[in-house]
Order: sequence, then structure tokens, then C-alpha cells
Amino acid sequence: MRAVRKLAPGVGHVDVVTVPDPEPGSGQVVLDVAAAGICGTDLHIVDDEFPTIPPVTLGHEVAGTIAALGPDVDGWGIGDRVTTETYFHVCGHCLHCRRGRPNLCPERRSIGSKQDGAFARYLATPARNLHRLPDGLPTWAGALAEPLACVVHGVNDTAGVRAGDDVIVSGPGPIGLLALQVAVANGARTVVTGTDSDADRLLAAGELGAHATVNVQSDPDPDGAIRDALDGGADVAIECSGAAPALPTLLHTVRPGGRFAQVGLFGKPVPIDQDVLCLKELTVTGTNATVPTAWPRALRLLERGAIDVERMVTHRFDVDDWEEALATARSGRGIKVALVPAP
Repeated sequence: MRAVRKLAPGVGHVDVVTVPDPEPGSGQVVLDVAAAGICGTDLHIVDDEFPTIPPVTLGHEVAGTIAALGPDVDGWGIGDRVTTETYFHVCGHCLHCRRGRPNLCPERRSIGSKQDGAFARYLATPARNLHRLPDGLPTWAGALAEPLACVVHGVNDTAGVRAGDDVIVSGPGPIGLLALQVAVANGARTVVTGTDSDADRLLAAGELGAHATVNVQSDPDPDGAIRDALDGGADVAIECSGAAPALPTLLHTVRPGGRFAQVGLFGKPVPIDQDVLCLKELTVTGTNATVPTAWPRALRLLERGAIDVERMVTHRFDVDDWEEALATARSGRGIKVALVPAP
């Protein structure tokens, strides 16, 4: 099969190559991939800003149908429509695993970075990680379950967004627009910020339920526009852009006693005014990937239509067109870009 692989450490070293079809080991299944979303993490891997164990097939946002069952797999059948959690291996006995936080396991090994991932026709994955897709949800749309589970964990579990909150989300990329929709589903009033290059995505944010959008690059007083839209400021600021210039706006416009949540990855150290955290008594949280309890909640949001999957997935490419696909994701054209392996 054809697979998009990180072939060696360093910047670049990514190409599409032919590799053997995977065989399921004990407790594993092989998925026939219907779609695999391109994540910002994949771009960080290309840029050598995220740890990998090459050679390795990229891609961790995936949905498909079960094509083969390994020994000791119960409860699943050929043709079942599923998505999968990303942790191919965790130790299962460290403090974090025992507390239901395998995302923090020091032995965590995820598909797409340290284990072969989903930018290929087939993917081997542990059956314990599978989640059945809701009836009526297109199989390709199940690839949104992983980024949505990340957002559910970040917005609900760590940022604690609840009904009646005023929220600001920086960055109208795929994660930011999912964060918007989760916040709106929680009953929060939400403002989304972006720059000139985000014009189409800011328009999409309005269509997806944003109370207001603010272009911080062209608005003469973006902080004032945000405060006006939210009656003085935000209870919760959620950083999804991965862009350092977003930090001052968020820290200036979150209310004293509010919450600041970091969801996006910068890929490098960035400066921050630590004194603001003290003077405003802000609660600061970060979020790292997903926890198992976030997946059923994400799938329920997809099932009840709280996430507009048709609006989110704007581009689909074959695996052999991976360079155009990654360039499209990097450019900010559209929203979510997916690879759809040819049969």
C-alpha cells in the first residue's frame, strides 16, 4: 500500500512510499481507512517540532471499517464502522494511567508519530481503542472524532466552559472552530478572533454560532471590540491558534478571576507576561491530546449534529497528493483537510 511516512529525523524527510499491508496482532484489528484528517501536529512533525520514531507513517485522525481481526478480539466484526483512539501503547500501571489520564503516560506511543498511522490505505490498531460510529454519521466524518475529543477534553475538562460563560477563542482553524462549537453547545457566548489571512474562516465562525468575530490585525481596537462584544471581557480565554501574538490579546481581555486555557501548540518557546496571571488571579490550564472519557462525549456531539461536519471538512485528497494536501492545510485555505486513500 502507499503510505505518507516520516523517513528520518530532521526538517522534511517526508514522502509517499510503498509498504506492506499491516497484519493484525493479538488484540488488534486492521482498519480500511475511509478518511484521515491532517492535524497541526502532522505539520509540526514535517518541521521536526514534534517527537517521532522514524520511519513511521503519519496520521492519527482516522475513521474507517474493520477489514481484519487479529486473535483475541471480541465484540467486533468485519465491516464495522469505527474510529480509534490514538494511543497504540501506554504502560497501564503508572499514576497517570491509573487515574484515567493515559495522555500523560511517560511510555505513551501514539499512531502517526511513534507507531504507524493512518495516512495509508490500512491501519493496525488495538481493538480496545475502537469506538463505533453513530448511525447516520458518514464514515469519513468519523475522522473528526479525534480532534473533537481533544477539544472536549480541553474546553470541558480543563477550561471548564459552562452555560452562561463568555468565551474568547483565538484562531479559527479546525481546533478553534471545534472549540467554538463545543462552547456554544455548552451554552456559552463565544467570540472568535483571527487575522487577515483568516477572513474565510472568520466568516465560517459566524455561520457556526459565534456571537461575534474580531480581526485583530485590521481592527483599530481589537481588545475594545472583544470587550464590547462580551460586555467587558471573557470568563474564559482559549488559545487555539498556536501563534504567540495571540497571547497579549487573550490576557488583556479575559476578566480578573477568569480562566486561560492553552489548546494550540506553538512548537517553540514563546514569551508571556507572567505578572498578568498574578494581578488578574487567572487560572491557567493546558491540555494534551485526549482522555478516554472524552471520546463518547465527542461522538454524542457528532451524533446530535452539534458539530457541522460538512462545513468543517472542506478538502479531501488522495494519499499520493499528500504534498498538496499538507500545503493546503498549512496555508489556511478551507478548514479541515483530509486524506482519502484510493481503493
